[in-house]
Amino acid sequence: MNALNLGWHCKSVDSQTTLRCGTYPTCSHQTNALAFKGSESMGHALKIPFGNTSARRRLRNHIHPPLRVVCVDYPRPDLDNSVNFLEAALLSSSFRSSPRPSKPLKVVIAGAGLAGLSTAKYLADAGHKPVLLEARDVLGGKVAAWKDDDGDWYETGLHIFFGAYPNVQNLFGELGINDRLQWKEHSMIFAMPNKPGEFSRFDFPEVLPAPLNGILAILKNNEMLTWPEKVKFAIGLLPAMIGGQAYVEAQDGFSVQEWMRKQGVPDRVTTEVFIAMSKALNFINPDELSMQCILIALNRFLQEKHGSKMAFLDGNPPERLCMPIVDHIQSLGGEVKLNSRIKKIELNDDGTVKRFLLNSGDVIEGDVYVFATPVDILKLLLPDNWKEIPYFKKLEKLVGVPVINVHIWFDRKLKNTYDHLLFSRSPLLSVYADMSQTCKEYYDPKQSMLELVFAPAEEWISRSDSEIIDATMGELAKLFPDEISADQSKAKIVKYHVVKTPRSVYKTIPDCEPCRPLQRSPIEGFYLAGDYTKQKYLASMEGAVLSGKLCTQAIVQDYELLVARGQRELTEATMG
Repeated sequence: MNALNLGWHCKSVDSQTTLRCGTYPTCSHQTNALAFKGSESMGHALKIPFGNTSARRRLRNHIHPPLRVVCVDYPRPDLDNSVNFLEAALLSSSFRSSPRPSKPLKVVIAGAGLAGLSTAKYLADAGHKPVLLEARDVLGGKVAAWKDDDGDWYETGLHIFFGAYPNVQNLFGELGINDRLQWKEHSMIFAMPNKPGEFSRFDFPEVLPAPLNGILAILKNNEMLTWPEKVKFAIGLLPAMIGGQAYVEAQDGFSVQEWMRKQGVPDRVTTEVFIAMSKALNFINPDELSMQCILIALNRFLQEKHGSKMAFLDGNPPERLCMPIVDHIQSLGGEVKLNSRIKKIELNDDGTVKRFLLNSGDVIEGDVYVFATPVDILKLLLPDNWKEIPYFKKLEKLVGVPVINVHIWFDRKLKNTYDHLLFSRSPLLSVYADMSQTCKEYYDPKQSMLELVFAPAEEWISRSDSEIIDATMGELAKLFPDEISADQSKAKIVKYHVVKTPRSVYKTIPDCEPCRPLQRSPIEGFYLAGDYTKQKYLASMEGAVLSGKLCTQAIVQDYELLVARGQRELTEATMG
């Protein structure tokens, strides 16, 4: 549904204005990236002189009472009966129903991104005592966000929650916050570079099951691919459909571009569809991205009816997603500590972990240790004694990809947009959204705030914010030809924030799969979590959450061994 065609109905209620849109049921409004020290992803802001923002906001609120959004979304899809959702639910319940440990383990976890939060949450569910350490003063890792002086939020990335994220969806349900996801219509919307200001849609009909709904969405779109191109692409995909997961994993050695050519798929299919998809999945182009990544996404989107259906979080991730997890952890006796940057992993004589030394000089000891930071941080802190162990040596090939997230506040409400995620198909931009429409907390009836992913960013990460904004405005002029010009002669910038992440998710290039480690390391009592570790959802929020559950599963399985190890160390210390 085009945002321009939404039917708004306004009425005054208790000195507020209530907005209701469309004909859908109303829904209740209930209440990253870890970067290297010295280049932290804190974002930089610039305000264009445009009057006093706070004064302008107070004046606006005096003239127009505050707006309360009742609903601008679609009902939550029926996800709970899918095989993957039930599988994820079973894994979650296994921790809650496991026998209570006679001696709960103190598990020290480095990194309060989604992987670390997930690990701590499920360890607490299993009866153990997690101590979660975060280097910065904000939760979330790659979903971190900050509030500026005007009270506006800016984020590390533009985060989308798919129906094909069963562990994330279970997590929301377990925390009782399902209503914090704002589901959008089941469509994928692409800008048309050759027709500035126009869009092409893939609409998934609700009445059909998977994969028929996805097939029909592709067949009905005649603006991006011709019928001969669709047929060749379908024939090229047949081996993946027939060969299943084994075939998909075997394609890790090919880039998207190489695989498409090998299968006889025209290059125009890659240009029209998979440049945008590659940048959305991993912030790189199809000549670099492993085809395994694309096939995994296509498999989820085509095999699950609501797999490609998208939702936005209804506000900033630290408060709306991360804090409920922290509250749950603390309610079960766990701890979460911010501003606790690890300086060194100190070892015992046998090469196992003795303790974590913090930059503050404090030391943290535990029965078990987990590193849930991005792989680049782990490699920086890896003890010399471990570096030649094959398990750790293979990590050398896993490197975080740079990405830039741009937020621009305009002096007016832009019209040529949707209440949805949009694929820009720009050489510099990946996906974007008008967050003043898609997100309840960021809602503004007067001004648009575009949040855009600038990727690939390798050549731009060291450039100034003003250069990045100028380049972004040049691309936006093509997407909004009637409303935006590069010189701001049309819509004017009120302010902007640029958040740079030098090392984000691991770069999913060919032949990386054998380098991804299992969560259980060869070092007794030391485990890993993170989207780069071995799990089937690759570099994503879903992968991070699942990695935390798999890490917890490994620790729970090793419980007797870990308790015996602790008793042995205690005996040796007493005798010593």
